[in-house]
Amino acid sequence: MLNLERLRTLDALARHGSVSAAALALHITTSAVSQQLAKLERETGRQLLAKHGRGVRLTDAGVLLAEHARRILSQVEIAEADLEAQRGEVAGELRISAFPTAARGLFPAALGALRRDYPALRVRSRELEPERGVAGVVSGDLDLAVVLDWYNKPMPLPDGLAKAHLLDDPVAVALPADHPLAGRAEADLGEFAEDGWVMWAEGEFCHEWLKFTLRARGVEPLMAHQANETHTQLGLVQAGLGVCIAPLLGRNPVPEGVVTVPLKQDVRRHVYVVWRADADRRPSIRAAVEALKSASEKVR
Repeated sequence: MLNLERLRTLDALARHGSVSAAALALHITTSAVSQQLAKLERETGRQLLAKHGRGVRLTDAGVLLAEHARRILSQVEIAEADLEAQRGEVAGELRISAFPTAARGLFPAALGALRRDYPALRVRSRELEPERGVAGVVSGDLDLAVVLDWYNKPMPLPDGLAKAHLLDDPVAVALPADHPLAGRAEADLGEFAEDGWVMWAEGEFCHEWLKFTLRARGVEPLMAHQANETHTQLGLVQAGLGVCIAPLLGRNPVPEGVVTVPLKQDVRRHVYVVWRADADRRPSIRAAVEALKSASEKVR
């Protein structure tokens, strides 16, 4: 009989492409991944992996079994969701992530409400950027992820995910208080052509969005500093080291010596929560989504 955890390990390798990436997704060591796959090869009597450069690749038998593993794991998730739905209890463990400002702006209220209302539910939370959060949900490492995209740059989602809108988050530009535009009622992005930007880390979705948006306004961004957390960015602005995009969610309190100026453009990011559609009937998923929606309504 095929072992479910070994099938899960094979599925992680197929999804992530390497032993090290599979180990990271499963929160186990690379040695444990290799041992699980070696046992699976002995169980099946087939070679599932072959050396490929410094790594490994799936053989034809490995690809075939990985496809079955994905379907089997999906059916197991459906069965677990149906059993949980039949009980009607919000209980067990729920793993959730959010990008930093959503973790700061939504998690205290949402997770506090879940703890108060559902004492049998254990919630584990992590800060992850949107792409990694989506990947965690797809791989089964997470149950839900709070993610975002922008009004002019949507983030594509893989098949098999459900989502719920939480809020549209308006953004402003944060400036040092002595900046020439600090007293303005509103400003155009094009007016910051000579300013250095405090940006998200290179390669992150929000970093690419900002470059894309500034270039659309005829501005080649001057990347002065990189930081992912909003309050780190605001601290750098406070020191007079540049300007930054300042979404409302998770922004307050704004440090002394920093002002925010609204943009003439209606610049917003869309914040939503995603989960696997297979798990849609789980009461804990529904309870978490409702708690996040309630927390989102309080963002002002």
